[in-house]
Amino acid sequence: MIKYKRVLLKLSGEALMGDKQHGIDPDRLNEYAKQIKTIVDKGVQVGIVIGGGNIFRGLSGAAEGFDRINGDYMGMLATVINSLALQSALEKINCPATVLTAIKMEPVAEFYSKQKTHKLLSEGNVVIFSAGTGNPYFTTDTASALRGIEMKAEVMLKGTRVDGVYTADPEKDPSATKYETITFDEVYDKNLKVMDLTSFTMCKENNLPIIVFDMNKKGNLEKVIAGEEIGTLVSN
Repeated sequence: MIKYKRVLLKLSGEALMGDKQHGIDPDRLNEYAKQIKTIVDKGVQVGIVIGGGNIFRGLSGAAEGFDRINGDYMGMLATVINSLALQSALEKINCPATVLTAIKMEPVAEFYSKQKTHKLLSEGNVVIFSAGTGNPYFTTDTASALRGIEMKAEVMLKGTRVDGVYTADPEKDPSATKYETITFDEVYDKNLKVMDLTSFTMCKENNLPIIVFDMNKKGNLEKVIAGEEIGTLVSN
């Protein structure tokens, strides 16, 4: 049984590093691909957005002297690299996947359109959205919200290394406690860092719930799809 039939999965670029300091850990990449194929085989339509922080992050680049706009474009290109890597990992295990880019860069990948997305999803393809929104000053969180809304996803699944939303950063505060469910307004009021405010507001206004969960624990993605109460549900 599956609870969600069409989802947007947001993965961080840093998660692809595994135990490395930068770049892509093949073991982590292949593990993610296997988890994704498991839910695709159950009939779930999957769109994916991956960050690029394992390769380059625009804000960090700006802090080191890069022009902010150029830095953001460099970050977008980093997401394309990660997306192509995930596409290869999925295709290797016979899970069809297509990379769409927000910036034209054929023959690297196809240019994004909503119509193309819906056609690919209905045909059973995993659609990987890369290059963010195609605009500087917008994060891949915002791209996730935008693409999730456009593809009419039932939920955004934010796969992280933490198993939900906490009262404080559990990696820094051992007394932090986890929320099972929380509303968008409560997240605002408590100033909790789930996503950046632009993306978060888009999800709230378009009634796209978010489930924050630990993607690094094998089997968790399948459990979320089945409706098991792991992670934290953020909704209206």
